[in-house]
Amino acid sequence: MAGPNESPNPVSWDHDRDRDSPELSDKSEQDPKLKDFDIEGQGRRGSQHHVTAIDSSSTTESIGRQIELESDNTIKYRTCSWQKTAALLFSEYICLAIMSFPWSYSILGLVPGLILTVVIAGIVLYTSLITWRFCLRHPEVRDVCDIGQYLFWDSKIAWWATAVMFLLNNTFIQGLHCVVGAEYLNTMSNGAVCTVVFSFIVAIISWIFSLPRTFSTLSKVATLSAFFTFISVILAAVFAAVEDHPAGYTPALGEPIVLVIPAKGTSFVKGMNAFLNISYTFIGQITLPSFIAEMKEPRDFWKSVTAVTIAEIIVFSVVGAVTYVYVGNQYMISPAFGSIGDDVFKKVSFSFMIPTIIFLGVLYASVSARFIFFRLFEGTRHKGNNTLVGWAAWGGILAALWLAAFIVAEVIPFFSGLLSIMSSLFDSFFGFIFWGTAYIRMRSADHGPRFFMVRGIRGWVGFIFNVFLILVGFFFLGPGTYAAVMSVVTSYQEGTVGGVFTCASNAL
Repeated sequence: MAGPNESPNPVSWDHDRDRDSPELSDKSEQDPKLKDFDIEGQGRRGSQHHVTAIDSSSTTESIGRQIELESDNTIKYRTCSWQKTAALLFSEYICLAIMSFPWSYSILGLVPGLILTVVIAGIVLYTSLITWRFCLRHPEVRDVCDIGQYLFWDSKIAWWATAVMFLLNNTFIQGLHCVVGAEYLNTMSNGAVCTVVFSFIVAIISWIFSLPRTFSTLSKVATLSAFFTFISVILAAVFAAVEDHPAGYTPALGEPIVLVIPAKGTSFVKGMNAFLNISYTFIGQITLPSFIAEMKEPRDFWKSVTAVTIAEIIVFSVVGAVTYVYVGNQYMISPAFGSIGDDVFKKVSFSFMIPTIIFLGVLYASVSARFIFFRLFEGTRHKGNNTLVGWAAWGGILAALWLAAFIVAEVIPFFSGLLSIMSSLFDSFFGFIFWGTAYIRMRSADHGPRFFMVRGIRGWVGFIFNVFLILVGFFFLGPGTYAAVMSVVTSYQEGTVGGVFTCASNAL
């Protein structure tokens, strides 16, 4: 890897030829930058017993140089404070997927569901901090694809594989929001227009809102998105509690049934999909390197992610539990807006979700677009200035991404199934495997490949836990993907979802 002061554009890599950078070796002598950094101490180690502040390291110099190099540009990227980054994270995590928690609790049982919520939140916070610390060591990293290459021995294959998963994951999320946008429009209009048309309208509106080129600009909208989403889910929980009966209530089915543990006979496929739905809502590390790369002071990122995690645990648990208790197993629909019996209540609470229906897809489109755009125009005036070529390319990239998202939305036109597929295929790597590997690679660079023996109990605990994270990732990828695909197949066989490119209403 090039040192922080060796190149004015350290992330402008040509992936068609070998880069002049050594691999992230397990031998700490070959990477002094890694060897001198203490991950738990968040600083650089001057000697075995001395830790200096990170702002005395080359990390700060590299970030300062990046800011200096774009100081004359019209469009400046490293402009986000930790508060603006927190706004982006709140908009990413406080989102529509919260309304899948009541359904997950109805499958898993209330107690296991709440326990899993807290456990997954803790694991994601831990891996997010690993992501942050890796980025502090490598301030030239611009996105998770760069990290993928570093982790797996500077392999171009690893970079391309990560890039494909990165773009697919983000496009699936965009597609999910096309699906939900069409659901909203159908719900409000009572299916006045073909669902395909509604989905396409959402894609066009989202493309327009994707056009701003910096996260600093998007953070202003992100704050509103998170706020209105919070209002939406709280209203939904309150409405579910105060109305007489949930949607679909009949005396034959009886009053809502609430289970503390899973119902007897719950299938592996259903249980796994419920678990994947919860996991998907928490796992968002794929965007973190991109956010950190535009922070003025990346050392403050821990404040952003910690604040968001605390809010997640509270909001997800309260909304999920309250809604489930008042709706019950037999009337549960995902997203849970569909379980609200009063039509006015449903439409009012769902309407507050409009900003996040649009903005979260916009955020992921922007992350994907800058990944492509930066590699096309790195080192040119088009990247940091208002040029016709730059804006035309930016708009064209976004248009292609939203077209792909629209196609995904029409091929997999339902909410829970799409969540589960994304969670199993992509969260396996970006939520677990990458960061367990990153920890092991960094500790190996600090203390050698046998770090778990050198560092005593601390080394063994860290090693075992991160190997466990990697195994969890492979569990997501294997059995998780099987369960997600079988759920989709079953939904089509039972006719519980519309067909591909269908005009049938998907209103809640």
